[in-house]
Amino acid sequence: MSSVRTKKFSISNRSIALEKEDLISVERVADVEYRLARQAVIDYWKNGKIERENLCDAQPMLRRNAIHCGVSVEEGCPICELGEVYYVTYVFGPRLPAHGRCISTKGELQRLDDRKTQLSAYVIEVCPDCGWNHLVRIASLGGNKF
Repeated sequence: MSSVRTKKFSISNRSIALEKEDLISVERVADVEYRLARQAVIDYWKNGKIERENLCDAQPMLRRNAIHCGVSVEEGCPICELGEVYYVTYVFGPRLPAHGRCISTKGELQRLDDRKTQLSAYVIEVCPDCGWNHLVRIASLGGNKF
C-alpha cells in the first residue's frame, strides 16, 4: 500500500484509531512485562551474539497489522534505526478466533475488557521496515479484575 494511501487511511480514521494511551493501561496481578528480556536481546545483538536474521523475522501479516492497526510509539527501531516502531495488540480467549483478535479501534479493547470471560492480550513491538518484533507485555482482560 502506498504511503499516500496509508496516510489518508490513518487521517480519516483518527477518531477511532488506537493511541498509545488506549493500550492496556490497567495493571493486574497476571500481567507480565518483557522490557528486560527485550533489552537483553538488543544487547546480545549489539555485542554480535545474535544475528539480525534471528531478530528481524516478523511475519508479513504482523508487519501489515503494525501499519494498519498498530499504535506508533514514536521511537526509532532499535535494530535498523530507520523504521518507526509500532505496538500491535492481539487478544486470545474463548469465543475469539484461534489466531487471536487484532485490536484496531479504541472501543474494541474496552468491549473485550468488559467481558465476563478471562482473556489474554499480547502487545508486540514491531518495525514494519526491517521486521524487528518482540513481545512487550502480556496482560489479562475481562473476567475478575484484580
